[in-house]
Amino acid sequence: MHLPVLSQFSRQNVLRRWQSARLVLLSVAGGVMTGLLAAALRLMLEALGRAATSITGYAPPGTPGEGGLMISFSSPQNFGLLLLPVLGALYVWLMPRDGTPLNQMVRIGLGKRSDADQRWALDSEVQSLSAAALASAGGLLVGRDAAFAALGRLGTRLLALLTPLSASEHRSLVLAGTAAGLGAVLHAPLAAAVLVAEVLYRRFEFEYEVLMSCVLAAVTGYAVYGLFFGFHPLFVPPSLESLSWSDLLPGLAVTLAATAAAWLALRLSTRLPQPRTAAARVAAGAAFGALSAGLVLLAGPQMLGDGSGWLGLGLSGMLDGAALEAAGWRWLLLTLGAGLAFGAGVLPGAAIGGLLGAALSGMLGGDPALGTLLGAAAFITVTHNIPVAATLLVMAWGGDAALPAALLATGLAHMLSGETGLLPAQVAGRSKRSEEADAAALVLAEVSRRPAQAGAGEGDPYQDRELYRRPVPSSWGGVAVGQLALPPSVEVVGLVRDGEILLPRRSQRLLRGDEVMLLARPDAYTALDALLELPELK
Repeated sequence: MHLPVLSQFSRQNVLRRWQSARLVLLSVAGGVMTGLLAAALRLMLEALGRAATSITGYAPPGTPGEGGLMISFSSPQNFGLLLLPVLGALYVWLMPRDGTPLNQMVRIGLGKRSDADQRWALDSEVQSLSAAALASAGGLLVGRDAAFAALGRLGTRLLALLTPLSASEHRSLVLAGTAAGLGAVLHAPLAAAVLVAEVLYRRFEFEYEVLMSCVLAAVTGYAVYGLFFGFHPLFVPPSLESLSWSDLLPGLAVTLAATAAAWLALRLSTRLPQPRTAAARVAAGAAFGALSAGLVLLAGPQMLGDGSGWLGLGLSGMLDGAALEAAGWRWLLLTLGAGLAFGAGVLPGAAIGGLLGAALSGMLGGDPALGTLLGAAAFITVTHNIPVAATLLVMAWGGDAALPAALLATGLAHMLSGETGLLPAQVAGRSKRSEEADAAALVLAEVSRRPAQAGAGEGDPYQDRELYRRPVPSSWGGVAVGQLALPPSVEVVGLVRDGEILLPRRSQRLLRGDEVMLLARPDAYTALDALLELPELK
């Protein structure tokens, strides 16, 4: 009448293997989809950038790996700078209240939305992508990578048109698609995959299923993207073949300075009053754009863009005192605009830390390329809580020789900064779904051990009980767990929904397609089965 516990687990292992194989194929397909979208997005950003240059009269230097020039040209037109307040207001108006695309991804990954809300409307995805693309092309402090991060949800939406996706598959593919988009724009697929897996939680709680999907999608997406534009490093440092111990002392000073700057920016941004209404947010966005235009007139056109081009100049050793000034002004913009989701993406923080590192390395006589890389890694480690991904980015951008110094810099920055971050969705630390799954595993392990414990007396309520897993019968559909009429020796210890094991709550209602894990004496389960005719697992 029932399956033995071992047989049930064997079936579960077979089911998990099939689900893993399906997820592998879906991740590769999602990577292909995101790679094609990333190629189209790059062409669109280039067209938008040329249009913005024709209005402002100035184009900031771009990164070599993205086809940018390592020189700037022309001078900004005063009337063209009037575009920045309009872009600031438009950016805030278009961007959903959840914040940047990376923060939206974290909310989906942590399960902060109900199952019905996880499959967002297409207009929300297009709005996020449009806002990030327009602001980046127009010269606001929004990273180019923010627009590519928004491709994760759009690619998953398109993939869902080809095959039905469960809630867990939708979650995994959104994360994997984001990794694919970031891997393409950062030219570092492995670092992007680790970044997505690392940014979900606050204490290195990597999910191997997420990491596997992200690696597959990021590598596949970058392969497709590279077919159109080639495989070039995003940055090309001139000399990082060998490093000596004398280079580590200036690198340590750079790490401490970048860590302090990032930590202070976060602390100050949380103390700034935030607009509460939609109209106030749009007005604040326009004010931020006006502030950006004012700084361009005051400090120079290097305030435009996300700073990745200037980061490339710092790596080449072409910036000294000017780098420190540019880093200071950009730090001010990031601090003031963090609450409005300005500074979105990894590149703005990397540019600020890199410019600070380039300036300090020049003052201390260190290697400018190493100082720039360590400053960038320390800054984004603090602002995004991604020490492992920051280390991998340094390797991708600077080569393997920078690995020992990068490990020291990111580890020190993470140890000193603690759990401070820009992403509001990271504040909770662990997802509710993860906590429930862990609790369910502990409960199941405990009740499975109790019958085998030495000295278990006859009065032990768990003596001679067995574990049963059954689909929810039709008569239980919509009924709360606490309202089920069960015999005294039968209890619901687990709930399987979309492949996830959850700890059931008394108020949680059972849905069609759920499975329940029952702990019961065989005679009590036989009576319950005869009454309800519980269906077998297919």
